[in-house]
Amino acid sequence: MENKTIARTLRLLSQLMELHEVNPFKIKSIANAAFKVDKLPFKIADKPYDELEKVDGIGKSIAAKLVELFTTGNIAELQELLDATPPGIVEMLGIKGIGPKKIATIWHELGIENTGELYYACNENRLVEAKGFGLKTQEEIRKVIEFRMASSGKFLYAQVEATATELLRKLSALIGESRIELCGEFRRRCEIINELCFVIGTGNANGIINEIQTAGLLNEVTIDHNRITGKTENLVAVSIHTVAETAFYTEVLKYTGDDEHVTTVLDRLNDGSFIAASEETVYEKAGLQYMEPELREGTSFIEKAAAKQLPKLIEYADLKGTLHNHSTWSDGINTLDEIVLYLRDELKLQYLGICDHSKSAFYANGLSIERVLQQHEEIDHLNKKFTGFHIFKGIESDILNDGSLDYPDEILKRFDFIVASVHSNLKMAEDKATERLIKAVENPYTTILGHPTGRLLLSRKGYDFDHKKVIDACAANGVVIEINANPLRLDLDWRWHQYALDKGVMLSINPDAHRNEGYHDMYYGTLIARKGGVTADRCLNAKSLEEIGTIFAARKNK
Repeated sequence: MENKTIARTLRLLSQLMELHEVNPFKIKSIANAAFKVDKLPFKIADKPYDELEKVDGIGKSIAAKLVELFTTGNIAELQELLDATPPGIVEMLGIKGIGPKKIATIWHELGIENTGELYYACNENRLVEAKGFGLKTQEEIRKVIEFRMASSGKFLYAQVEATATELLRKLSALIGESRIELCGEFRRRCEIINELCFVIGTGNANGIINEIQTAGLLNEVTIDHNRITGKTENLVAVSIHTVAETAFYTEVLKYTGDDEHVTTVLDRLNDGSFIAASEETVYEKAGLQYMEPELREGTSFIEKAAAKQLPKLIEYADLKGTLHNHSTWSDGINTLDEIVLYLRDELKLQYLGICDHSKSAFYANGLSIERVLQQHEEIDHLNKKFTGFHIFKGIESDILNDGSLDYPDEILKRFDFIVASVHSNLKMAEDKATERLIKAVENPYTTILGHPTGRLLLSRKGYDFDHKKVIDACAANGVVIEINANPLRLDLDWRWHQYALDKGVMLSINPDAHRNEGYHDMYYGTLIARKGGVTADRCLNAKSLEEIGTIFAARKNK
């Protein structure tokens, strides 16, 4: 066993001991031993016990632990501490800039148990509320986590959007009159991006490739015939394909859709010599209505395209208001006044559905019953103060372990609408999760089911449940399902949008905003809704102020 491996083991032991508040003198001695072992000029594993205890910084107690490590491959005390610590917390110990004491605060005070939840908390501005943290520390932690995510080679769509746009601009400037299209996962608006794919139609492939190679746009460049690959400075993988000008639109189609979609479309062409004047003509030749890039996954929309019955996909401009948002009443950073002015004057929206956290979300400054009543007084005042805009009284009510909501009925009935969400006890068996969600959906006060799976993309899978049973329950009870527009969530998953729509369930593109900048996330929610085939008439917050007011009032009366 190498010294560095031994040192890392001792360092982890000292960190876990500090996390669990073991004797500070013992922690210090083990941390010191880890430092000393790492710097030794000889291999400590070769030393017998009587020599080990004489090594500077070791002593009898630590020597015994080292012998145990050498002979068994483990240290019993370390294993006990690991067993008492969630794996995500152990992973967080490796994040630069936060030591065990701060991780203990994150774990015990904020209820965060893995890196993904920590990153989400940084984006929600929740870390600054904990003792010992500030905006600077929060930002440093966020950047470190983003770097770790980038090194995995996978990115959120929102993380690579600026990179993709800028690279497209630079490539367009290099290639002159040649055509270029950004294809692949990015053009299909996939929630996770593994690679940026560009197609260039040119009669001078070698010249174009040479231009790109010498321009220094990419690192780790490789060339394979008419394809150049590399990585951007922020580690996003890139592939650039040069194709004949006459084949440009057919190749763009090939590089945009997934394999199943492309094969299905090309099989319908029955003409290998066909030269397309546009992508539209390719679909026309295949006997299909033109399919937006977002829909080019598998064959789920092929039948509708053949019958010329594709939906008119929702657009960002269709949204009239925003639901499920947080203010300084819980864990947001903007006051209700500030939010209203921003939404009305900057985003030109008609209404706000404020949904601060309910009382069980103590880590997010959830509202006690008394504070709910105080907030409602402020909302009444603001609705009189501001013209051309309305605030709806909402709450993000925690779905408790038994599926009930977080307030008694006499309080729940005071809200205009309620978003019901799971925030605790996420490690549920599928049947338990399904039962819990259905009970919440069947509660007559539930208006919207919030972020149904609880997932955090690239970091937390979310709990398993029977999607069909839960969506069917929403249909039976007139409950809307949220498309949480936060780029880390995008939950409900787009793969279930059509099932929900076919069952008559309405969806709502909710930003879950915790600051004014967060309202722009509705853009990403709209992209993923388009991918699921959502239309404006089936989106709750595409309704006008008058329409949504009528919907909320009718549900309350019912």
